[in-house]
Amino acid sequence: MKTWLYLTADGLTHSTVAWPCCRWTSTGKRQLLPLSQAAQVLAGQAVDLLLPMELCSWMLSDPWPSRRQPDARAIAFAVEEQLSEVLERLHLSTGARDSQGRYPVLVIDRERFTAVLALLAEVGLEVRSVFVDADVLPCDQALGIRWFGRWLLGGGLPARLAVSDDGLLVLKPGLPMDVQWRDERQDCTDIDQWLTSVNGQAINLLHGDFAAPRKRLPWRLGGLVVLALLLLDWGASQARIGFLESQSHQLYSRNEQQFKTLYPDQTRIVDLALQLNALQSPNAAPQDGQIAGLVKLVEQVIGASNADVQRIEFREGDGWKVRLTANSFTELELLRERGRQQGLPVRLDSASKEGDRVQATLTLEQGT
Repeated sequence: MKTWLYLTADGLTHSTVAWPCCRWTSTGKRQLLPLSQAAQVLAGQAVDLLLPMELCSWMLSDPWPSRRQPDARAIAFAVEEQLSEVLERLHLSTGARDSQGRYPVLVIDRERFTAVLALLAEVGLEVRSVFVDADVLPCDQALGIRWFGRWLLGGGLPARLAVSDDGLLVLKPGLPMDVQWRDERQDCTDIDQWLTSVNGQAINLLHGDFAAPRKRLPWRLGGLVVLALLLLDWGASQARIGFLESQSHQLYSRNEQQFKTLYPDQTRIVDLALQLNALQSPNAAPQDGQIAGLVKLVEQVIGASNADVQRIEFREGDGWKVRLTANSFTELELLRERGRQQGLPVRLDSASKEGDRVQATLTLEQGT
């Protein structure tokens, strides 16, 4: 919903905080008051400014040869001959292309427009959009509207003008016969609603150098909050992981020290859990010599390779069975050969390919 503030033509002579304005209440009633009071009433609200046509000029370009939308500078050069001042001193605003391929252009003195916006800023009003009264008339019919003591010509007419009663008498013979006339002295409320509804082709003057500053969207703040929460959650997770890893390292170190105390002859630890299970296996009770053979196998054969121990178990009559994985069958064969070089009766069983690794059982035969 737009919050309209209309700067009437009565204040054009002296552009001060006493500029006569009009705002419309929620019930559509006019409230006439000077700009200084309007600023107090509208404090904290973004306003849609309606300027009198007397501040602007309006013109049409020639039919454009291309269907492609021209840029603002091209349109400016196209209407330059119709302008009474140099382009650098003017602010041009282009509307939508009409059925004949022409582009409407609203022109306002750049310095004067700057002064108007500065005056609004001075009284603390934030301007959201700027339209011109004669340009907001419905475009589906030619219209002549008496509004705030003068006549506005526009709508379906190829013109946008504000003229006095005497001026209308001069122009009226040249106007089309189908012009629809409305007078605020008979139906003020209806006309006010008509002019403050803004048709879809009305030109907004706030663009280019005068574009309204973009507000930071509320979702950006929400996004930052969500990001901060995610970072906090990630940081907490990393802290928990770090704490658990630290506790795990400490626990493993204590277990390793206890293992070395219980089994001082186990000078090399390949897999603490597997070695402990093997040494304390309830299924068999290997002799000291058999344990010494396992130690030698783990330290000097398996420990010197890249093989990974998966499981160690002792079977009476068979000896130690070490389930392991290696990179290749060649590496397994080297393990077997290295065991024989160390004087250990080892053999390889159940070798198989699993993905990019090779699994096998290395058996240290009983009786060593």
